[in-house]
Amino acid sequence: MNIAIDSADCAELLERVKEHLAAIYPDEDADSLANELVRAMGLETNCQRPQPYSNNWTEQDVIAITYGDTLFRDGQPPLVTLHSFLDKYLSGVINAVHVLPFFPYSSDEGFSVIDYRAVNPSLGSWGDIAALASRFRLMSDLVINHCSSQSRWFENYQQGLEPGAGYFFEADPEADLSTVVRPRTSPLLRRTETANGTRYVWCTFSHDQVDLDFSNPRLLIEVVSIIRFYIEHGVNIFRLDAVAFLWKEVGTSSINLPQTHTLIRLMRTLIEYRDPTAIIITETNIPNHENLTYFGNANEAHVIYNFSLPPLLLNTMLSGNCKHLKIWMMSMPPARYGTTYLNFIASHDGIGLRPVEGLLSSAETEQLTSTMQKFGGRVSWRTLPDGSQQAYEINISLFDAMQGTADGEADQWQIDRFLCAHAIMLALEGIPAIYIHSLFATQNDTELMLESGQNRAINRHKWDVDQLEVLLNDPATHHAKVFEGLQKLIKIRNRQPAFHPNATQFTLQLGKRVFAFWRQSMNREQSIFALHNISSKKQTVALSELNLINTDQWQDLVSGKPITELRGKVKMAPYEVLWITNRVN
Repeated sequence: MNIAIDSADCAELLERVKEHLAAIYPDEDADSLANELVRAMGLETNCQRPQPYSNNWTEQDVIAITYGDTLFRDGQPPLVTLHSFLDKYLSGVINAVHVLPFFPYSSDEGFSVIDYRAVNPSLGSWGDIAALASRFRLMSDLVINHCSSQSRWFENYQQGLEPGAGYFFEADPEADLSTVVRPRTSPLLRRTETANGTRYVWCTFSHDQVDLDFSNPRLLIEVVSIIRFYIEHGVNIFRLDAVAFLWKEVGTSSINLPQTHTLIRLMRTLIEYRDPTAIIITETNIPNHENLTYFGNANEAHVIYNFSLPPLLLNTMLSGNCKHLKIWMMSMPPARYGTTYLNFIASHDGIGLRPVEGLLSSAETEQLTSTMQKFGGRVSWRTLPDGSQQAYEINISLFDAMQGTADGEADQWQIDRFLCAHAIMLALEGIPAIYIHSLFATQNDTELMLESGQNRAINRHKWDVDQLEVLLNDPATHHAKVFEGLQKLIKIRNRQPAFHPNATQFTLQLGKRVFAFWRQSMNREQSIFALHNISSKKQTVALSELNLINTDQWQDLVSGKPITELRGKVKMAPYEVLWITNRVN
């Protein structure tokens, strides 16, 4: 049944949806399917045409990444504990929170979803999620490449019932699957007994995470209704988890296929007509040139993860040489208005190595992984098409990763090195996202890793919030020093128009030991020269190389000290940060 069109905006939406559907499902009735999708999103009569190239972010946007139960207190739902902590300690510092999958799950710390419409009762309720969303911009995962083998969908699939029948991707085990790209070493296909006989279902990540089949438009309609449900509960930022694998075809790599890109454009169209301020972020941990394609023509992801930044910046801080970081940065295209990058250097996952393929040599990557193992880290592997294995990611607490340099020896500069790395991330073009364990300078949880059997658990410590507060309030602890240092940097950043995610950025050439770049606000009234000594040795910088305009008054934002001798030199202590500006905010 066709919907009644009551506005030009709704008519335009319907035509755009039909265009996308014709590309994805050429054999389906695009008119009928478009009407169903528009109804599933609740857009029959309430369309809000988004303004093209709108930046739904400012320099004040900083995202905290956390699991719902990273902080706990006896007798209190963890989501309530998290909300209370953020209000008490990070109000005015961060304004958005990414709560990692908070749904019932069976494995992979939430990324094997059992029920997309429920909050894990061990965390809290939808009321707690809505309360967080009323205080902070809420970022939620849309885990739609796969779902749990314990979900109702998969149980129904096995029995031939709806919803679920036809929802999962099947393949013939005799087919040639040698070109499939995936980040795991487990067998791709899982043998499954169903009411229709033995079937082999596709599992990109694990046999508990069964891949969904978006060639079935009924599944797409179901997913769109789930997205609407999230919007109604306050979700404003959608992280499309593992989306590069969304569309599968036997005989191909089954990654980055054209239908995947079109599906993202379709979901963006529906989401932004429902909420024009919403943001879509694609999580595509792949080589940099492939990652950039997810911007599309400013019509796919609003934001893409800067996956090359964590390993490149880690290599920079450990080697004391910013050569590769500069080369990469100069190669990155400025994001068009309406798009930007998500900058992060630590997350719930490990530090991915695929994004630096072609950026670091094999020898440099091997040295990096070797050093991380000396600092207590682990390395996870993936299987290549020829059957060989390659390092896929480093698993380590970022604070412990910064305890020394490439010689593998710890030194006295751990805190300074750690803060310098974050200062670089905060100053770069894009929206910064900070893993909550970085805020606390959490160290390797080797016990949890060994207990769980999962390398990634090394960086997923659970904090008793009362014990954590004692540490954060003791100025002698490294936890307090880092927490205070990061808050200071973030508060400075949030006041500078030149640190807007889309403000102009140019890389400066100040040698291999000082990583420097220039930012200019979009109204051109503020310039910031961001200088970072990425070595354990003192460095001297000639201010004449910055070309500071002598009609302006210059000041270092971090120390608050004025810069008066514009043709003089500044000495930088190991890992010191200078943000030199002509306008103090």
